[in-house]
Amino acid sequence: MATSRWWRYLGSAKNLAGCLGGLAGLGLYFAGTAGPYWPVVVAGLYGAGALIAPPEKVRLVIDDTVAETSRLRTDLDGLVTRVPAHRLPAPAVERFEETTAMLRDVLERADLLSLSPDALYEVSRAIRTDLPTSLESYLNLPRWYGARHGGDAAKELTTQLNLIADSVSRTAGEVYASEERRMRDHTRYLRDRDAEPPPV
Repeated sequence: MATSRWWRYLGSAKNLAGCLGGLAGLGLYFAGTAGPYWPVVVAGLYGAGALIAPPEKVRLVIDDTVAETSRLRTDLDGLVTRVPAHRLPAPAVERFEETTAMLRDVLERADLLSLSPDALYEVSRAIRTDLPTSLESYLNLPRWYGARHGGDAAKELTTQLNLIADSVSRTAGEVYASEERRMRDHTRYLRDRDAEPPPV
C-alpha cells in the first residue's frame, strides 16, 4: 500500500512542481547566488513547488460506458435476430429497421454517450423495454385476431414503433449536437484564422 502511494506521488503534479523548484535551486547554485547553503535552498524550493501545486483530482466514478454500449449492441442484435420480420406489417418493419439503424449508429459513439448519461438511459430503454414490449405484444396475438379486427393491432404496433423511432431520433440528435457544435467551432476558428493578417 505504502509502495503504491509512493509510486503515485512520483508521477503527481506536486512532485513535478517540486522538481522544477529544485532545478531552479540548482540553477541558483551554479549561478553562484545560492552560497554554501545551496542544499537548503534546493530543498526549500522543492517544498515550495510541491506545496503550491494543485492537488490530484479525486476520481471515484467508474465510467462503464464502453462496456455498457457493447452489452446494448449485443442485446439489440439478439432482438433483431429473434423478431420474425415476416410476421410484421410492412410499415412496422420499415420503422423497426430505421430505429435499429439509428440505435446502432449511436452505440458506435461511446465517447459521446459517456458525456450524456440521460441519452445512454434512453437508448437502453428503447432496446431493452420499449421495442421488445411493443413487438412481443403484437407477435403474441393470434393471426386470426388481427384479421378479424380489421388490422387494428397492426396499426397500433406501427403507431408505437413511430413513437419509439421519434424518441430515438431525438436522443440521437442530442448525442450528435455536441459533435455538430465542435464542427461549427472549428469552422469559426478556420474563418478567424484566415481573417488574421499574415505576420510581418
